[in-house]
Amino acid sequence: MHAPAPATPDQDPTLAALLAARPHLAMHAHDGLVMEGVALNAVADALGTPCWVYGAGTLRRRLDSLTAALGGLARVHYAVKANDHLALLHLLGGAGAGADVVSGGELARALAAGIPPGRIVFSGVGKTADELRAALAAGIAQINVESAAELDQISAVAAAAGRVAPVALRINPDIDAGTHAKITTGLAHNKFGIPYADAAALYADAAARPGLLPVGLALHIGSQILSVAPYRAAFARAAALVRDLRAAGQLVTRLDCGGGLGIGYRDEAGAAPAAFAGALRSAFTGLDLELMVEPGRWLVGPAGLLLATVLLTKGGQGMPPFVVLDAAMTELMRPALYDAWHGIVPLDPARAAGPAVPVDVVGPVCESADTFARARPLPPLLAGDRVAILDAGAYGAVMSSTYNARPLAPAALIDGARWAPIRRRQTVAELWRDESVPTFMG
Repeated sequence: MHAPAPATPDQDPTLAALLAARPHLAMHAHDGLVMEGVALNAVADALGTPCWVYGAGTLRRRLDSLTAALGGLARVHYAVKANDHLALLHLLGGAGAGADVVSGGELARALAAGIPPGRIVFSGVGKTADELRAALAAGIAQINVESAAELDQISAVAAAAGRVAPVALRINPDIDAGTHAKITTGLAHNKFGIPYADAAALYADAAARPGLLPVGLALHIGSQILSVAPYRAAFARAAALVRDLRAAGQLVTRLDCGGGLGIGYRDEAGAAPAAFAGALRSAFTGLDLELMVEPGRWLVGPAGLLLATVLLTKGGQGMPPFVVLDAAMTELMRPALYDAWHGIVPLDPARAAGPAVPVDVVGPVCESADTFARARPLPPLLAGDRVAILDAGAYGAVMSSTYNARPLAPAALIDGARWAPIRRRQTVAELWRDESVPTFMG
């Protein structure tokens, strides 16, 4: 059988091409769309739609692939912000991954999932005193510092608690990651990190402060990066700074190299772990550093999808007709926020085999931005048909909201031929469970 032809720049990939690029998915003649060993219709029958579904086997394979490419060169700290479900954190922690957290809530989740505090790094541009106290009490591996003001804060909190905080200075290398403007983090005008020119003086200042133990540097230049070139440029600047700091007599033992590895949502090639590892090796061999990386999307993105049901279709008056789903931007925000592209595949094999026609796939929320796809070639879809929105494991459920009083969707985890619910559907009454009407209002 010949492989499906790749899409041209102005042509969306076919359903066959989408499935061929995702070995954890298959279209069976009887069961329809199957993820790993489970028919997705069975999950939708049990939990209803919209519903999140994650593949444990897919997640393990991707972690194994990245770990093998790194070959012991760097430790993997999963970026919890990509998907913070306890079941997924438990799986990744059990497979040896650490965690990169950016809030006290994520820290608590990582600990609750069983990830040892010695494998947790706390990043983020603004941390509260309570969050810092929790991190110090837990004994986490490292706090990544993003400003001189934050260094003051950590020093005061640690000294008051009688503790010493291991800190790494997150530098802003002013490197263009070549990604979407809303997810780049390593340019001078971004809010993240310490200006590169200020880092050496601030590192020396940190070494003289009470309650602080500077252990190294950190950087993170953005998300959904598909080329290795920005990494090479950023790593070269970091390596030069390490040499300068050591020449000035400073102790530098660790370097957190960030994450941002991109995946193929449409027909683009995802980032190659081997090339990323090569960039690390080229920049840091001989420097005797403990290296860390913080992948999130690359690990969990392809391992998750969103199931939805067609509510109705309506004519487009000379434009592509609308296919209205029961899923919305309240579940998957990325298309509304970033104009992100996600594959959409019918669950029914007969429906999937139909001739493709351009349609606009939208949700029911009262916002024009509640759109998943415009003029997307899809087989004719009718009310009651189900679809899977692909590669939604990262920045999907974690960004969900209850706008329009829509309860949060349930989730399921597949592992081989087994599956189980890992979050129930929120009830409507739970939306106002913590609200009250003041007694003075009568």
